Amino acid sequence: MTNEQWRRVRDLFERALDRNASDIPEWLAREAGDDPEVLAEVSSLLQHHSHAGSFLAEPVAERVSHLFEDDSRFETGSVIGPYTIVRELGRGGMGRVYLATDARLGRTVALKALLPAVTRDASQRERLRREARAAAALTHPGICTIYALEELDDDVFIAAEFVDGHSLREEIARADRPSPAAVLDCARELADALGSAHAKHITHRDLKPENVMRGRDRRLKILDFGLALIDPALSSPLALPRVTQPGMIVGTPAYMSPEQLQGGLVDPRTDVFALGVLLYEYASGLHPFDAQTPAALAARIIGSEPRSIREVRPDVPDEIAVVIERCLRKVPAERFATAAEILPALSRPQSTRPSSGVMWWRSHQIVAIGLDFVASALAWWIKEWQHGLTDSGFIFVAVMATIVGIFRGHLLFIERTNRSSFEAERQRAEPVTLVGDIVIALALALEGWQLAAAHPLPGVLTIALGVGIGLTRLIVEPATTRGAFGG
Repeated sequence: MTNEQWRRVRDLFERALDRNASDIPEWLAREAGDDPEVLAEVSSLLQHHSHAGSFLAEPVAERVSHLFEDDSRFETGSVIGPYTIVRELGRGGMGRVYLATDARLGRTVALKALLPAVTRDASQRERLRREARAAAALTHPGICTIYALEELDDDVFIAAEFVDGHSLREEIARADRPSPAAVLDCARELADALGSAHAKHITHRDLKPENVMRGRDRRLKILDFGLALIDPALSSPLALPRVTQPGMIVGTPAYMSPEQLQGGLVDPRTDVFALGVLLYEYASGLHPFDAQTPAALAARIIGSEPRSIREVRPDVPDEIAVVIERCLRKVPAERFATAAEILPALSRPQSTRPSSGVMWWRSHQIVAIGLDFVASALAWWIKEWQHGLTDSGFIFVAVMATIVGIFRGHLLFIERTNRSSFEAERQRAEPVTLVGDIVIALALALEGWQLAAAHPLPGVLTIALGVGIGLTRLIVEPATTRGAFGG
């Protein structure tokens, strides 16, 4: 194929990743039907791409969940050593977690167990030991406390603090977005907790909303250090041999850093990237690299830049936006070295005031309403001075000024009180304000032209006001809107 054909193949392949899988065949036939070679090459790439990415789509626990189905040892009321099973709490990539009571100390615990089929694997046993030792070394109110590591016959369990509450994933799934202050609190709590782990040279490697719980006391806790990586160079009791080998991909792809997806070096900066993804999603309800397929999502993490958080949540303070954007840098060296470095960036006196761009937008709307009022008053004055076409001109100006003023006032109200629906309302109001302002501008220009013959100065000033309103709407307002809200 020619260079031009290869460029076309690449372009079509990248565009196909953003489409629904069911729509691709028809779309591709329409886009590349004129070149069988290009069509065949793109189809082949897409086929291999879907197969290569299929391992990302289905969690391991779902593929092998049947290995737990017939195990009656974990039914409600079952006794395992000193623990009595109350109910199942959830499933992870390599096992399940149960709510249980500890007869020795009379407390409720979360009991984590590996799948029975893999508990005999020495490396998996070592992984649980690693989690227990890593998390037990972390005494921080934002990290789930580990009580004990239990090895009973062929089974290995971790008894951990039971956090009675809900995961951050549940909060993200809600329609209402958290306030800027809540985003700030979340960022501070997680950075503080994660920073304490990094201070002990422990990297979580699987930070995601499902692994962050909010207790009834409203505090956040990070769970599941099952994939934790301890720096093997440390000369301390925590320095264990690595369970996973360099180049092995572990974690949840949607929250992996580019280097983690590519099997590269993993260190605290990997957690920093995951924290940036989590905070972006918590603030906006949107994943920064969202895509139609898991493989396409991984490709975007590696090679694409996300929309700025300022575009999707303009009311988020600049300090938080800067932190999130730095966390999401592709190059590890450009991120914070550890989560502890994030705290100073968030500990400065904060303000939930809107950004300067939003303030300029608000000011523009207020000035525009004022100009429309002045235009109506001027049209009335011209009508009284010189009857004729100016009578109709006044009606057009007054009606359009009223309509446009109502819509602008509505946008100011929605922007302050219901930001989640603001963008839809702004798009709905845009054609109305555009037509209204253009009608006002044209009406004033015509009235000024007619007035100028008898009264040159008032006529010219009227024309100037009309031109000013028109240019402001066509040039200035789009600029202030982009500056405030992006797009």
